[in-house]
Amino acid sequence: MIQEKKKITIADITALKKDFRTKGLNTVCQSAKCPNIGECFKKKTATFLILGKNCTRKCAFCAVEKYSPELVDADEPSKIAKTIKEFELSYSVITSVTRDDLPDGGAGHFAKTVNEIKLVLPNAKVEVLVPDFLGKTELIDIVLVSKPDVFSHNLETVPCLYDNVRKGADYKRSMKVLKYAKDAGFKVKTGIMLGLGETERQLFDIIKDVKDTGIDILTIGQYLAPTKKHYSVVKQYKDEEFQKIRNFALSIGIKQVISGRYVRSSYSAGEYF
Repeated sequence: MIQEKKKITIADITALKKDFRTKGLNTVCQSAKCPNIGECFKKKTATFLILGKNCTRKCAFCAVEKYSPELVDADEPSKIAKTIKEFELSYSVITSVTRDDLPDGGAGHFAKTVNEIKLVLPNAKVEVLVPDFLGKTELIDIVLVSKPDVFSHNLETVPCLYDNVRKGADYKRSMKVLKYAKDAGFKVKTGIMLGLGETERQLFDIIKDVKDTGIDILTIGQYLAPTKKHYSVVKQYKDEEFQKIRNFALSIGIKQVISGRYVRSSYSAGEYF
């Protein structure tokens, strides 16, 4: 007899949030003020933010705090694994703030988290959404050895906007990270935001670059400024524009493209896996 899985309710969502706080766990759903938090929790999907809440880089678009980095919680991987098992989360995304202060950029912590999840819940699917690790392939390998089901790294925007939007990042370096993981045989994903000042031609050019890496999944969403202090929204895209961009990406051979105003890099990650 097949047991029907328990459906997650609003009460469960509240319990999840409370449980995360009690255990000292962070989710990007809350830290980055994602508009899809309720929807994803209902689908038994959550995105955990590891290695603290404070980022060592100062991207102008991001709601994550940018203060001195915190001490790494060595027990965090096991706490996350136990929580995933407790709430029967079928698909989890593990991401982090950028920790350029750590010798391995946090790669070992990523790997430990994936391993802990797979240990307590072997059938659970795990996606990692990683920083660029300064392009060091030996650090990327540390994460890949843990065998995540999806390896993700976001490009965020077009190259000419990096200096203003993604300080400390490098477009070519990020592209190399994606290609390296794909060449290693992994399912690879990236995400970009619209409305930061890019032109349509620049946007189509970055999508062509993404295709050349062999990427499997591309997410495209509208940039929404977290506060008035963050980078200003230059353009609000219409639904038909999101569809046009999606059609272009599919037409050049990208396998899966999720495009829409509220799409984020981890949006409906389990479904698209």
